[in-house]
Amino acid sequence: MKKSIVILGSTGSIGCSTLQVIKSMPGMFSVAGMTAGSNIELLEKQAKEFHPRAIAVMQEDKAAILRKRLGRTIKVLSGLEGINSIATLKGADLVVAAMVGAVGLQPVLSAISAGRDIALANKETLVMAGEIVMSRASRKGVRILPVDSEHSAVFQCIGAGGQKIRRIILTASGGPFYMKTQKELSKVTVKETLNHPTWQMGDKVTVDSATLMNKGFEIIEAHHLFGVPYENIEVVIHPQSVVHSMVEFVDGSTIAQMGITDMRLPIQYALTYPQRMNSGLPNLQLLNRKLTFEAPDTKRFPCLSYARRAGEKGGTMPAALNAADEMAVRAFLDTRIGFESIADLIRTIISAHQSVRNPGLGDILSADLQVRRKVGEIMNV
Repeated sequence: MKKSIVILGSTGSIGCSTLQVIKSMPGMFSVAGMTAGSNIELLEKQAKEFHPRAIAVMQEDKAAILRKRLGRTIKVLSGLEGINSIATLKGADLVVAAMVGAVGLQPVLSAISAGRDIALANKETLVMAGEIVMSRASRKGVRILPVDSEHSAVFQCIGAGGQKIRRIILTASGGPFYMKTQKELSKVTVKETLNHPTWQMGDKVTVDSATLMNKGFEIIEAHHLFGVPYENIEVVIHPQSVVHSMVEFVDGSTIAQMGITDMRLPIQYALTYPQRMNSGLPNLQLLNRKLTFEAPDTKRFPCLSYARRAGEKGGTMPAALNAADEMAVRAFLDTRIGFESIADLIRTIISAHQSVRNPGLGDILSADLQVRRKVGEIMNV
């Protein structure tokens, strides 16, 4: 039988790659629902090709435009309520959580409450509310299948070697600026930042990769996904992006997962799990390739340290970190601040944040809102 898929964030990088995987495997999947933020032109095209039962966008005026264009064949919803409805569509087997930012948290929680398995690409969900998400998933018997290449790699390594883990080693490309000096970093442009050397990703994730905040978020995610203490999660810079992550087991054996730099591989594994299917993608070529690994430089890239400390602090601190990062990255992309100011702004915010211990969802959402307001005050926006 076909597996029925819902894609939250179908017009983004991961969403588009997910649809490519589905299209490449005819007869295996159907698309039950899709959501998008504002790109209704692409969403309309996707809807006409994949024929979901329902779609949703944030803004009602854009939903109205889609209703006129699509007629009555596809139900069009709007707002967070509409996106939550798509996340809980009856009959769906798997929800691909690919929305970018904190807005993706509540739809994932809604999908979990409805008993849907989650293919998780939205980092913010676990960064903000990892304990809540994993606890609810456990109670509902919901599987959280990682889509990030690093966490998919760890997931695959653990499957090969059992549960007795000594260390998780997350690899990082280092982004486009890892060889630049502090002085050079002060002059980089948005265009240069978005030119990632090995991966094709959305703007937000690409900037986070350049600051190493992306890897910091992945430390927090790995802690929640795999139940490994923070002190047993390490990061190494691996510019070639061939080894996607490694797991060291208690006997000293280390297993690595390798592959080409194409997000369709971890996406397909999440969609077909526990089976492996032919992807039709190129083979990994290792002959005459040099693979290198080195320690990250947290002086030039302090966001990695900020994220680790926020995770260790716990409470609402990771949610505050995420909100500060979203706002700072947006300001950088809008050329209102420079590259180095991203880390400076984040440090200012999390240094002042009073973390709430053992937070409920309301505490987390409140912290998120408070930080966004605070950043707005600092930047007079």
